[in-house]
Order: sequence, then structure tokens, then C-alpha cells
Amino acid sequence: MFSKKRCVAMLLAGGQGSRLYALTKNVAKPAVPYGGKYRLIDFPLSNCTNSGIDTVGVLTQYQPLVLNEYIGNGQPWDLDKMNGGVHVLPPYETQAGASWYEGTANAIYQNIQFIERYNPKYVIVLGGDHIYKMDYSKMVDFHIENDADCTISVIDVPLAEASRFGIMICDEHKQVIDFVEKPKEPKSTLASMGIYVFSWDKLRKYLIENENEANEKRAKGEPWSKDFGKDIITSMLRDKQKLFAYEFEGYWKDVGTLDSLWEANMDLLSPNVPLDLYDPKWKIYSRNNNMPPQYIGENAKIENSMISEGSTIDGSVDFSIVFSGATIEKGATVKYSIIMPGTVVKAGAVVEYAIVGENCTIEGGAHIGASPETVENREDWGIAVVGHNVTISGSSSVEPKQIISESI
Repeated sequence: MFSKKRCVAMLLAGGQGSRLYALTKNVAKPAVPYGGKYRLIDFPLSNCTNSGIDTVGVLTQYQPLVLNEYIGNGQPWDLDKMNGGVHVLPPYETQAGASWYEGTANAIYQNIQFIERYNPKYVIVLGGDHIYKMDYSKMVDFHIENDADCTISVIDVPLAEASRFGIMICDEHKQVIDFVEKPKEPKSTLASMGIYVFSWDKLRKYLIENENEANEKRAKGEPWSKDFGKDIITSMLRDKQKLFAYEFEGYWKDVGTLDSLWEANMDLLSPNVPLDLYDPKWKIYSRNNNMPPQYIGENAKIENSMISEGSTIDGSVDFSIVFSGATIEKGATVKYSIIMPGTVVKAGAVVEYAIVGENCTIEGGAHIGASPETVENREDWGIAVVGHNVTISGSSSVEPKQIISESI
């Protein structure tokens, strides 16, 4: 028997993350390293724990090995519960057959049985690739106070960027009256964060309806989809259900692109960015690698950087983030870059304005990336990227915007 839960969280972590290219070639996007010692999924899992939500389903599909291993039994986030805790939920086969998750709504639909074990009043749906600190319990309380059927977390974005998001149009009471996915001419700057609180009885009804309608359309050869934004939200609006927008104030970053991943890491080095990883009242938990303290050699020169435990620094590091177990040898230079776990930058190598994946070797003489000032046409400049487990030989260079996924 499973005791009733007030709220169950469903964390969508199965996306391919194709816009991160080499960094997600063999790794699910929520497992991408961030901030020296974390992975992206640490943020929603930690938010659940800090918000008092102790039952979390993590829906995986694409390249789940590293992510599944990292989550384990959920102990780092205090989610190793006898009743509840964290559960990894991949697609599975039934007597009716097998099916991959066919969209965000279908992923939840396929796990209705899991949710009903806990008979929750509310379900919160989360993404696994956003960096932010948020008290979900306040959003659930807002949902209850407004007697809402669905509450959507929104953030105010600049008008110039609004066309990249799903945009909410609300009345003076924050009730949603219209929703437009990536509008060319936005009528609002309230962008959906992809975080939803649903009353479970209503969500269950709309999931089943969407599944049946989509399957009927597919059988007829008509366009179909099983998506929260395109289908569930629009159907609820059509039926005049009560949808409300919950405004979030604070740091939030969608790390769907290489540039946004680099920027999100660099933000940690800025005193003006309101993301405090050192707040004891709202800790971001992660799996501890049990590394020794970092070693700073006599030749090291470090400025404006984060150096994680287990790393060895004897070269020059400026405005960079060096992850656990990385090595920067004497005579190596790292500037405005992200060096992920286990990577070695050898003497004589230069890495600047770059992301270097896990367990790479940058041989002496190699040059990765370049500063914007050295590129004549600013549009030709971008972050250089080296994927995981790649060796860059001493005679090689990786140009701005270049993405390397194999050893050269």
C-alpha cells in the first residue's frame, strides 16, 4: 500500500538535447555537467526536496545510462524513501505493445499508473534542463488559492526575446486567457517556463482525451501531437478551464543551446547574477565524487574562477570554471572556458572561450577557441566546443563555433 501524497512531481528528462550537439551525443541533457560540481538535473531534484515534495518520477528515454547511474537511489537529494522517493521511469512494453514516449503529454500518460499509486491531489510537471531555485510549494499554494485547474509558471522576458517562448496573455487577476507558442508578434512578455501544476483529476482526463484524439488522427493520416503546450494547455483553454499564470522572480536559465550553457556557467562568476549556490537555506544537492581537495601548484595563476575539488592547477586560469578531477598543467592557459570533469589540459595548450567535455585530453600546442576581438566579423565568432572523451593533438586547433566530437 502507498500512502496518499498531496503532490507528485513528474520530471521530463528524456529529451535528446540536440542543440547541445557533441555534449549530448552519448549523454542525456539533464546529465550535462554544470557549475563545477553539479549536473543540470540537480536543480529540479533539489527544488523538490527543498519544497517538501518527496515523490518524483524521472522520465528518461534518450541515452539514459549516465543519468540513471547519477540519480541512483536518490540519496544525495534525500529522495531514497520507502514510500515515495525518486523513481526512474523509462518507456516499457505492455501486452498492448511497446512505444517510445511520443511527446511530453504522452510521457505522462504512459505513467498514469505510477501517479495513481500515490493518489495525489496535484501533479507538478518539470523540465530537467533549467537552472533556477524555486519553492514549488508556493506555486501549489497559489494554485489552490485560485481554485485553478492548471497553473503555469511564467517569467517576464524582454520583448525582443518573447518570440522564442510560449507566451501567456492574462487578465488583471493573472488568469490565462490565451496562449501562443513562439508568436511572431508577441502580445505579452510572460513566457512559459515549462513548469505546470495540475489538479490531477483534470490532467488525467485531458491526457486520456489527447491520447485518443492523437491516435485517431494518426490512423487517418492527419497531423497529430501529444504535447503539453500544443495540446493539453490549448484544450483546457478551449474548454474554459481555469488556468492561472504564476510569476517567478529570480534567476532562470534554459540551457538548451551551447551559448546558453556557457553563459549560465559564466554567470556564476558574476557578482550581479542572483543565483546563490552558497545559500544554506536552499542548498543545491549533488552526488559527491569523494574527491580530495583541489591542489594549487606553485606556478598556478588563478583569477575570477571556480576551482572544484579533486582538480590540479599549475597553469594559468582566468574567468573559468574547472570541474572536479580536471588538471591544468604548468604552462597551460585557460580563459573564459568551462573544463568538465576528468579533463587534462597539458603544458603549452591554450583554451579560451570554449567548453571542453568530460575526460578529454588537450595536448601541448593545441589551441581551442579564440577571443571575440581576434575575429574580424563578429558573426563568425562563437564558443568552441569539444565533446566528451576526445583527444585534441598538439598540432590541432579548434576554431570559434567549431564543434569537435571525435579525436583529432
